[in-house]
Amino acid sequence: MKLRSYDVIDHVYDVIVVGAGGSGLRACLGLAEAGLKTACVTKVFPTRSHTVAAQGGISAALGNMGEDDWRWHMYDTVKGSDWLSDQDAVAAMCEQAPAAVIELEHYGVPFSRTEDGKIYQRPFGGMTTHYGEEIAVRTCAAADRTGHAILHTLYQQALKNKVEFFVEYFALDLIMEKGECLGLVAWCLEDGTMHRFRSKLVILATGGYGRAYFSATSAHTCTGDGNAMVLRSGLPLQDMEFVQFHPTGIYGSGCLITEGARGEGGFLTNADGERFMERYAPNAKDLASRDVVSRSMTQEIIEGRGVGVDKDHLYLHLNHLGRSVLEERLPGITETARVFAGVDLTREPIPVIPTVHYNMGGIPTNFDGEVLTQTGGVLTTVEGLMSIGEAACVSVHGANRLGSNSLLDLIVFGRSSSRRAATLLKGQARTPAFNGAQGEEVIARFDQVRGARGGSPTAVIRQRMQRAMQKHCSVFRTEALLSAGLEEIAEAWEMFQDLSITDRSLVWNTDVVEALELDNMLRQSASTLVSALHRKESRGAHAREDFPDRDDEKWMKHTVIWVNDENGKTKIGDRPVILNSLTNEVEAFPPKARVY
Repeated sequence: MKLRSYDVIDHVYDVIVVGAGGSGLRACLGLAEAGLKTACVTKVFPTRSHTVAAQGGISAALGNMGEDDWRWHMYDTVKGSDWLSDQDAVAAMCEQAPAAVIELEHYGVPFSRTEDGKIYQRPFGGMTTHYGEEIAVRTCAAADRTGHAILHTLYQQALKNKVEFFVEYFALDLIMEKGECLGLVAWCLEDGTMHRFRSKLVILATGGYGRAYFSATSAHTCTGDGNAMVLRSGLPLQDMEFVQFHPTGIYGSGCLITEGARGEGGFLTNADGERFMERYAPNAKDLASRDVVSRSMTQEIIEGRGVGVDKDHLYLHLNHLGRSVLEERLPGITETARVFAGVDLTREPIPVIPTVHYNMGGIPTNFDGEVLTQTGGVLTTVEGLMSIGEAACVSVHGANRLGSNSLLDLIVFGRSSSRRAATLLKGQARTPAFNGAQGEEVIARFDQVRGARGGSPTAVIRQRMQRAMQKHCSVFRTEALLSAGLEEIAEAWEMFQDLSITDRSLVWNTDVVEALELDNMLRQSASTLVSALHRKESRGAHAREDFPDRDDEKWMKHTVIWVNDENGKTKIGDRPVILNSLTNEVEAFPPKARVY
């Protein structure tokens, strides 16, 4: 059919999954195994999704290399979250973790092995046994390429199970009617055609928005497209103030050096050669949670103990581990350090600095993946819409995610969402086709961006946004910093109204792609800054120097935020943290001081 001046091709499926990373592919696999007609719409080839960059491993209390219990894993996750995670979701994730990982093994993931053939596991930050007494060996690894191994395996399994892939299609927006999601509109980059996808369910697995910052470990495709689609649909995002800085991004490039490097025995030093983490976290030391290590490193730099000419970074030492360990357990890191830092790991330390890595906030969901909204403080599910992975806020990570829980999040909730979808759609009639001009407003927005003739190129606006976020919403925050950042984002938003597009073609028009991604990131940047300004306490990754203490009485609640599509104005609310585990197998963990 024709919408405006565009020819539009229609498709009908039971379920549309947007995104082909770990969560999206695991959902696709589960849906296809359940007999549902499934399509995956992805803007990059599946094995180029950002999950491929996950290095260190996936957590599960298998107990292959020491005593372990999923309840200890749950405690660590709740503690790591600074008690802002929903404990029903955390219990579900940690209890299901062993089965989910063994299932991956059976699908063909080539995990590293112990001498007796079991899945190899390594220590990771914040992971303990006996509720904090000893360091746990819990993170299942395929050398330092675990995400790569999982992603390739899931893609192969999805192809085997006849999932249909629409590769290099840019998802523009959801099609919503009377609060129900009916499908979405996507633009095929290869030939310039427009496509309407009709389905009973849409599952958003579109990842985080790390590229709203100037320096990030995220792929350049991590622009939070699903989050923005939700905002434009009049639905809220949750806990956007919580942005995780990974302690060890390579100084200059931002490339990730996995926490698994410290799990294998690596350690940080300052300009004095001091292993300074012993001062900040006497027990866990270099394996404290990421927010603790990132703040400690930043404090060392602020106090003048950084290394280099400008004293603005620190060193990560792996040279003492020996060539055999590096080749067997950290081959990818060895190569990354050589290529992006010019460092021979057998002889020299890696220059590192905390770098934006993960978004704890995102699209609010329950632990089945169903998207939540609220009216007048009442939570309801959004019919026809789910979200999983980094795009979603379940919330299992709360104010701070523990390393190796991200891959677990992808797999467990990708798995559970597909099972929930199969239950919801069981016995339903075939999906009806569109019967009118649904999606016309989506095409109109695309046409407006494509035809923009202002004076501000995308790259100029994007740099303004990224530098504002890097400067004003970083590891340490204050009201003055955040307020100044909001002013800069407002100016960037105004500049976007004067957008300049020079390429008006429809085939592989990266000028338009980048403009659409920028539009998506601007909305999330505003959400992050407003939420951070609103939360007047320090908790997890959100460190307010003007409110240095955690305040459970006033702030043990999730932030919920809406962004007006017309003027960028925000509305903020909240919802309670779920402190009930919903299982008789474990009691909920009451809040206490977080010490490592």
